[in-house]
Amino acid sequence: MPEVARVPRIVVGVAGGIAAYKTVSLVRELVKSGADVTVVPTESALKFVGRPTWEAVSRNEVSDDLFDDVAAVRHVALGQSADVIVIAPATAHTVASLAAGLAGNLLGTTVLASSAPLVLAPAMHTEMWDHPSVRANIATLLARGATVVGPETGELTGGDVGAGRMSEPHAIAEVVQSVLVPQTLAGKRVVISAGGTREPLDPVRFIGNRSSGEMGVQLARAARARGAEVTLVAANLEVPLPTGVTVIHAPTAVAMRDAMQQVAPTSDVVIMAAAVADWVAAEPSQEKLKKTELGQTFSPVLHRAPDILAELGASKPPGQLLVGFSAETAVESDQRDALAREKLGAKNVDVMCVNQVGDQLGFGDVETIVTMIHHASPQSQSVTGSKHSVAGQILDALLDR
Repeated sequence: MPEVARVPRIVVGVAGGIAAYKTVSLVRELVKSGADVTVVPTESALKFVGRPTWEAVSRNEVSDDLFDDVAAVRHVALGQSADVIVIAPATAHTVASLAAGLAGNLLGTTVLASSAPLVLAPAMHTEMWDHPSVRANIATLLARGATVVGPETGELTGGDVGAGRMSEPHAIAEVVQSVLVPQTLAGKRVVISAGGTREPLDPVRFIGNRSSGEMGVQLARAARARGAEVTLVAANLEVPLPTGVTVIHAPTAVAMRDAMQQVAPTSDVVIMAAAVADWVAAEPSQEKLKKTELGQTFSPVLHRAPDILAELGASKPPGQLLVGFSAETAVESDQRDALAREKLGAKNVDVMCVNQVGDQLGFGDVETIVTMIHHASPQSQSVTGSKHSVAGQILDALLDR
């Protein structure tokens, strides 16, 4: 049976700032990652984003009143059960209240009643962020172990530009995830490829595939969250780049081979999650091909693309863990596993991850099942969930092995 990861409990506090609209995306991303998210807005926050929106995106009831659900002692129960508390936006007023240990609202009591890690995403005007009292309060919270994300420099409310813009939701989510998981990959170098390569036929046309890069990017985020030094070799991505990783752009099969050969030899773990083309044009045209000149049919001469995974397997240094991905269209799982095991042996790979793909299956940010075929074991192991969740499960399973 597929393994199911424990669901982390995350409290998202929302203070009264215009950046609260961005927190909606943060909550949505955390929920999609598999977390149980409870939103605790301040009274002011509800003037920017209403309760129905928070309940819809979090899939949990929302309350902001200290006297709601008194019988369940909600004003302390939320904090006691939380695995992490993130406050976004963290306004100057909320930062001051937290530094002073005030408990005048449900968010304040939740933080005081919790021993969970605290993540703050400040958002305020530049003059407020630079004020000595705000900086002193931030320093106090940092000294107590809080993690502060941002703020960034950019456009603020009213057309002002400067420091104080709340970090983007995906960046905050990555920090939250890094707080949630143990640093099991600290000191390790991990290389991950992602996305689909595009092989040019001429300056405007290419042979490509439907890979979005979602799986590889989520693996990079999961490895970074576990403390690894991560290099992402990115083909053509349709998803945001992860933060805190080194990115090498490699849009074609040849470029990806060159990049992987450069960084793989000194890495502890290499994961080939990219969808690399099997065929490339023998002689791409330097000018746009005209259909009027080609006639009714077009049969470009194609050559086999380099088999990057096989090359990595042939030159794999001792102690390195090499992981491949095999996307198969076979309907029966036994048939997919057999195809993956055949590749496993032929390419000298330690673990082959196989998943089913199709016209409406497997590509993008979707629920997925990945079966891990191990070279050293006749047994397979399946993990399931969102690609974010699956990425974490894959890395944890690799460490267990």
